[in-house]
Amino acid sequence: MTAPLLRLTNVSKSFAGTNALTDISLEVHAGQVLCLLGDNGAGKSTLIKILSGFHTPTSGTVEVNGEKVVFNSPRDASSYGISTVHQFGGTFPLMGVGRSFFVGVEPTKGWGPFKHFDKKTAGEIAVREMRNLGITRVTDGNRLVGSLSGGERQSLAIARAVYFGANVLILDEPTAALGVKEATHVLRIIMQARAQGLAVIFVTHNVLHAMTVGDRFAVLIHGSKADDFKKGERTREEITDLMAGGEAMAELEAEVAQFQATADAQ
Repeated sequence: MTAPLLRLTNVSKSFAGTNALTDISLEVHAGQVLCLLGDNGAGKSTLIKILSGFHTPTSGTVEVNGEKVVFNSPRDASSYGISTVHQFGGTFPLMGVGRSFFVGVEPTKGWGPFKHFDKKTAGEIAVREMRNLGITRVTDGNRLVGSLSGGERQSLAIARAVYFGANVLILDEPTAALGVKEATHVLRIIMQARAQGLAVIFVTHNVLHAMTVGDRFAVLIHGSKADDFKKGERTREEITDLMAGGEAMAELEAEVAQFQATADAQ
């Protein structure tokens, strides 16, 4: 096993005395998918923001390629090859595909005071990169992002991250708002990114999606890491029960059994 691209050691984060994360240790390797699982309020969003440079840890260390780093902004994280794609793609509905793809780093043509955005080049590159991820329905770089499906917008954001040199790709609930067909396509894109040697952090609460593409898994509960395991070491039922909290599920099953017994008695 090669050294991890990204390593967190005993990372904690507090807000006004309230612990959002407690002693989180994780490793992310090139060519692997780490699935970060947890219910709402488990701490996934806070962890993503630390990795993305929005928050700095209260304690603990973050290493990239063995170097201890401190991210004070998303630009810092990006400079180390860490790119985050949020649930709705981070795209701009009223922009064209090419413009959205290159926002902030627009290609230009002309010289001096006559430089202007190279709309044609931007559109061609954006369409080409999306096609490389299997999106063939988008053929016009001038097409408005708002006219794309949810899966296509996710693909546009992922293609942009890969094009600009991401080594670690963080995907925040990329399949949560998608139908079955589009979610399946996004899962294929995750596998393509893994095959290209990227380290992928797939944040989700969908156990089936995680088990389809994941190599390693970490489960967060109330800001702490409840479990950390490899593919094949836990069943789907075990993971689901862990995420929900074994005691909560046992209580629910007891209530269902009692309700059924009462109904049978009547």
